[in-house]
Formats: sequence, structure tokens, C-alpha cells
Amino acid sequence: MTTADFSIEDAEGGGVLLKLSGDWTTMELGRAAVRLGSDLEGQTVRSVDLSALGRFDTAGALALVQASGCAMPTGAFDARPEAGRIYAMVETLERQTVPPPRRANSLSHVFAKIGHGLHDAAAEFLLSMAFLGRLMGASGHALRRPGAIRWPAWVSQADRSGLDAMPIVMVTNFFIGAVIAFLGADLLTQFGAGVFAVELIGVSVLREFAVVITSVLLAGRSASSFAAEIGSMRMNQEVDAMQVMGVNPFQALVIPRLAALIVMLPLLTFVGMLAGLFGGMLVTWSQLALGPAFFLQRMVDNPDMFTHMMVGLSKAPVFAIVVAAIGCRQGLAVSGDVESLGRRVTAAVVQAIFAIIFLDAVFALIYLELDI
Repeated sequence: MTTADFSIEDAEGGGVLLKLSGDWTTMELGRAAVRLGSDLEGQTVRSVDLSALGRFDTAGALALVQASGCAMPTGAFDARPEAGRIYAMVETLERQTVPPPRRANSLSHVFAKIGHGLHDAAAEFLLSMAFLGRLMGASGHALRRPGAIRWPAWVSQADRSGLDAMPIVMVTNFFIGAVIAFLGADLLTQFGAGVFAVELIGVSVLREFAVVITSVLLAGRSASSFAAEIGSMRMNQEVDAMQVMGVNPFQALVIPRLAALIVMLPLLTFVGMLAGLFGGMLVTWSQLALGPAFFLQRMVDNPDMFTHMMVGLSKAPVFAIVVAAIGCRQGLAVSGDVESLGRRVTAAVVQAIFAIIFLDAVFALIYLELDI
């Protein structure tokens, strides 16, 4: 084996004569391709001498094509027909190669990204509305035929989504109540109104924080769980098997999870209210020397506290429907790959939390207009 080499001589009538020597192969090409391209720049090849050419493969052919710009003279490979066939194949592929797409400028890229985002949001909204319609139909069918409800599945989901979540709900709301009490005690004592920290804790925990924090916890816990469970069933074609056997996936998978959250989220919200008030009571007792009896007495004597509690509890069923519907909808939208499962689980959590915050703002506006 000899290293690929070449020489260039002036040809009669203008142009150059290209003499190839050695093995123009992948292993022996070396820097010959770069040098050939540099030496042939601006030159026209009139003839080619292949008398000293050894072996020849597609790497050598590609070097000649790129160096000559696909402009080798006719009959250049008559002395080596096999090399001519290789060169012709590589030249054809090189001519048909599509140039890389032109990179868009930054402004176009930004507008394209915004357009894609709006398109995806609109498509997601339409699919969500379609899912909501199917869910309403399945719910109506379940109400008309209670005997068709899968009670064991409902009890299992209620246990997993509700009772198992009770410790984390209690602990989180306890610390939320304690934080509110710390802030209220520090701020109100500056104005000599430390005693009103009790009302601040009661209103904030009963009306807003307990239901929102509990719903957000279930959005991260149950919505992701629903999406992952149903999504894995979609990947394993278990949902398709249900349809083949005549089982409605909505009745078997969605309705039990929806009913479980509708029942358990108000219960968890009430437990969260108690935990939040207990955390606030301990802080006011330690920071303001307001004992538990005084704390409870001010809560009971204030007639608005019951109204605030009912306002908070009234949001819980709506939030439960949103969390369960989004989790199940994203799970049913999973395709057959693991990447889709991860994206759908993430989307379920993000959309559920966004929907909870948005609906909480809507509820605040409604109750403000109703003066409640």
C-alpha cells in the first residue's frame, strides 16, 4: 500500500493535467484531499492520468468530487472503468445532496416559537374540551347506573389518594399556619394589635391556604400518579385490551379516580384547616402569650369564621375535579414511548397547579362580587 499523492501540470489549450498516484482509499488518503482542493482552486481539469493510480474507493472519489467541484472531464476514467463507476456513483450522490437549511435569524426564531406555542396551546385546549365532554357523558352514565360503578376501585383510589396523603397535608398546613402566625404576630404587635393575629390566621387558613395548599399537594401527588398509572397502561396496550373486551376505559380508569378525589379532597382540606389553625395557635401561644382557650374563644365568637370555612370547603370539589381530570387526560394521551410518559406526567402536574391558582383567583372575584 502506498500513500495517495498527485501532481498537477499545465495542459495544452489551457487547464491542467491531473496525475494521480498511490492508493486513493480511506486508509491512505491522508492530507491529499485537502492539498488537492487547495491546489485545484480556480483551476479547470482538462485530463486525468491514472497510470500510477493504485486502489480506489469512495473516500478517494469523494475527495476528487469535492476538489474538482463535480467538473471532471469526460472520459477521465476510461483507463480504469471500475474507478469510473465509483466516481460516478459518488458524484451523483454529491449532486443530489440537499444543502443545509439556512438558519433563521433570531427574530424569526422568536416569532416561530411563539406561533408554535400558541398552536400547541390551542390544540391542547380543544383536546381537553373533547375529554371533558367524554367525561361528562361517562359521569352521567355512572349516575344513571350506580350498579355499574366499580366500588372496589373507588375505595382503593380513595385510600391511596386521600388517606395516604393525610400526613403530608397535615404537616404542610401546620407549618403554613405557623408561618402566617409568625408574620402576623411580628407585624401586628408593632401597632399594638397583636390580638388580631388570631383573626388573621383564621381567615387566611380557612378561606385560602388550607384548600390551595392541599390541592397543590394532591396535584403533585395524585395528578402525577394518575398520569403515570394510566400512561403506563397505554404503553403496555392494556387500555386497548379493555376496549377489545368491551370495557369502557372511562368507567374503569377515570370515574373511580374522579369520584375518589371529589370525596377525599374536602376531607383533606378540613384536616388541613385544623392543622393550620393548630400551628397558628402554638405560635400565638409562644410569641404573644395568647393561650389555646383564648385562641379558640375568639375563633368561636367571630361569626364570619364559619363563612370563611365554608368558602374554603366550597372550592375543594372543583379543585378535585380539575386535578383528577387533568391527571387522567394526560395519562390517556401518552403514546408508546417513555419520553411521552415523562412529558405527560410533567404536563399533568404543571397544568393542575396552574388551573388551581387560576380557579382560586376566579373564586376570589366571584365571592368578592357576592360580598361573601
